[in-house]
Amino acid sequence: MNSEQNSHQPRYRMPLLEFRNVTVVRGGRRVLDNLSVAIGEGENVAILGPNGAGKSSFIKTITRECYPVMQASGVIFRIRGQDAWHVFDLRSMLGIVSSDLQQAFTGDTTGRDVILSGFFSSIGLFYHDITAAMEQKTLDVARLLGIEHLQERPLAAMSTGEARRHLIGRALVNDPRALILDEPTGSLDLHALHTFRTTLRGIARSGTAVIMVTQNLHDIIPETSRVILMKDGRFVLDGPKEEILTDDAIGRLFEVPVHVREEGGWYYATGY
Repeated sequence: MNSEQNSHQPRYRMPLLEFRNVTVVRGGRRVLDNLSVAIGEGENVAILGPNGAGKSSFIKTITRECYPVMQASGVIFRIRGQDAWHVFDLRSMLGIVSSDLQQAFTGDTTGRDVILSGFFSSIGLFYHDITAAMEQKTLDVARLLGIEHLQERPLAAMSTGEARRHLIGRALVNDPRALILDEPTGSLDLHALHTFRTTLRGIARSGTAVIMVTQNLHDIIPETSRVILMKDGRFVLDGPKEEILTDDAIGRLFEVPVHVREEGGWYYATGY
């Protein structure tokens, strides 16, 4: 795969996310290798790759948990054209949902508190000043996600899918321009997967962009227009969904013979 020949960099005056020459080293290994990408506002994008591709490190670089290595050629990492953001301002730009975040909450945290904590970028609530407007927004988001009946239930008593929808609610209370999801469908059964997919489609249609980071083709919602393939810390192929999700490209990405089929806007891999 040749990332230079197949690059699909959209031309936006000010991308929502912009990486240029970003290299990240963890444990003596390059987990991101000279990444360059621009994702425009309003774009629904999927970043697809196998385990160990660097997908989670990409997200942790966005959240500043990982920092790029400085290079002679210069390094750019910007959100809406800015190099530095206060965490409270960043919440209105990007809502990030990950398995690590879900594990950070204790089991006795209620659904209401999970969503409300999004206003403060905290894990649970402590001595926060909660306004009536925050309470109303929390209820509105819970209704949007179909979880209003779970607001007083502790996370430990919820299914994985129910807990994950609360994390999405935590991100949505700040009306972010984009929702970034890291491997969101792990441990979901068929019913939970269906509900989760329906939720994401509704979010994308409402105007909040969805950036899906995953190893599963079936996570890519029909509203996604662009797919970026990632392997060994690099973006190796980038373009319109219909051109990227092919037998050849996916077979090479995962190093297995595969048949990719499309059904109602969803993509599935079989034959491996």
